[in-house]
Amino acid sequence: MLEPQSTLFFLLLMVAFGALILWLAVAKQVVFRVLAACLAFIPAMVFGIAAVNKYYDYYQTWGALFSDLSGQAGQSVPQLSAAGLAAGRANSLRSAIGDSSDAALDAQLGLLFQEKVTGPLSHITRRVYIYLPPQYFSKAYANYRFPAIELLHGSPGEPQTWINVMDVIPIYQHLLAAHRADPAVLVMPDTEGGLQYSLQCLNDPHGLQDMTFVGKDVPNWVAANLRVQKPGSTWGIGGYSEGGFCAANIGLQYATRFGFVGSLSGYFVPSTISRVPLNGKPGGRPHDTDVFMSGGRLNRNLLLVNTPDQYILRVPIGVVVPQFFLAAGIEDQADVQAAEYFRQLLLTRLADVPLMIVKGGGHQATVWRAALGPMLSWMTVQQAQLIQHLAQVAADERAAARAAAHHPRPKVTVPAAPPGTVRTKSPAVPLPTALPAAGVRRRGNPAGGARLWA
Repeated sequence: MLEPQSTLFFLLLMVAFGALILWLAVAKQVVFRVLAACLAFIPAMVFGIAAVNKYYDYYQTWGALFSDLSGQAGQSVPQLSAAGLAAGRANSLRSAIGDSSDAALDAQLGLLFQEKVTGPLSHITRRVYIYLPPQYFSKAYANYRFPAIELLHGSPGEPQTWINVMDVIPIYQHLLAAHRADPAVLVMPDTEGGLQYSLQCLNDPHGLQDMTFVGKDVPNWVAANLRVQKPGSTWGIGGYSEGGFCAANIGLQYATRFGFVGSLSGYFVPSTISRVPLNGKPGGRPHDTDVFMSGGRLNRNLLLVNTPDQYILRVPIGVVVPQFFLAAGIEDQADVQAAEYFRQLLLTRLADVPLMIVKGGGHQATVWRAALGPMLSWMTVQQAQLIQHLAQVAADERAAARAAAHHPRPKVTVPAAPPGTVRTKSPAVPLPTALPAAGVRRRGNPAGGARLWA
């Protein structure tokens, strides 16, 4: 197959380049030599781009490349309105989709759609892709509120990268069919606002509140408009590369809103330079800035809480730290060492932290695809178990309340004393001030005093 990463494609580029160089060498006229040199530049440039694409294992098919670069991937995904989803039922969902969906296919394959979400807290409006699993349309799950997993892309990247490059839907469908994962709603927000930005999901004190949008506004919208659990211990968040940092950072800072975190080749110390829109306006000219600087001085507290390597040791006692899943490619030792070090820090608060080292790759999509399935299995199975446990606890509490209402506890009455009787309290018995000498042996204590031995 003549795909972007195929050996045949690279051979054809080399042949084309060689033929043009030969033409350049044998051409007599200057005009043909200039033409050959200009044309030779094209296969050389394409070869370089293809080599980078093959190294990062990004686009595997021409269709994925064309749809991503042309923007057709987003256009082909149906867009719904919040009003059509407000009832939170499969029937209202299908009516909102209209002709773009098929009920039988929904129940077999699930449904992917996109929505523009405006955050009331962050005042940011961006696209969010959402995948509903087949079980969402099953009668057996009609009254079930699903767990959710928020998936964060890297930089540069877009939410549809999870679909075109990461193949998250077929991977997840395979896991569900093999009973290696439980159903959950996948939420894929735009964390940047454009390919030209690198916001690192941070709240800029003087600009965009990106973390608030990703960690609060998006989960709140999903829970309000879909049959999904409220943000809390049954929610998960995960990502790759910059998205892996975002997931770890948001998971620790919003620990009450997420119970599970997955970081694939993520880093745990933020870059001091973020590329943000000029003047904090969405769509503005890209501008490099240090969001941790304020008035020419470093805001050390802001940097600390946004550095997972440091903040994990300062998460307040009593705050439940989310469960973590880590992964890295063995050929990128920086990623491996960062994951191993962060895992050791996490083990001060968590009993177990799985770390998956993927062979045959480094900081690239082939590693993230290999780790995506195990992360989804690890996360969704625990989410389903937690929902079942919470439902059982709630049922037991309701049963106890009903039993208490129907069978009130009898009051204990103290019989009245005979006439003429005076009640008195028993006198307190004083404790002995010293142990009796009999039955006690004393052994000398080098530190002074005596140690008692029975």
